[in-house]
Amino acid sequence: MKDRIKRAVSRGKYAAIGAALGAGIGGLVSRQAASTGGALGGLAGAVVGETCASEDSALGEVKAKLPSRS
Repeated sequence: MKDRIKRAVSRGKYAAIGAALGAGIGGLVSRQAASTGGALGGLAGAVVGETCASEDSALGEVKAKLPSRS
């Protein structure tokens, strides 16, 4: 359950950042482009967040399988 919450928060954080960047860049063009840029930026941010969260969990699984050096 903790992993699902962590992944959702990570995805949401990156989606919010992507939406803000997309809307800001689109806002330089027009109001409609700001809306579209925000939507596309949010989608791209969610994909990045999902990728980062899955890499963290995959890395943790690999570390758990490695023998300790103690």
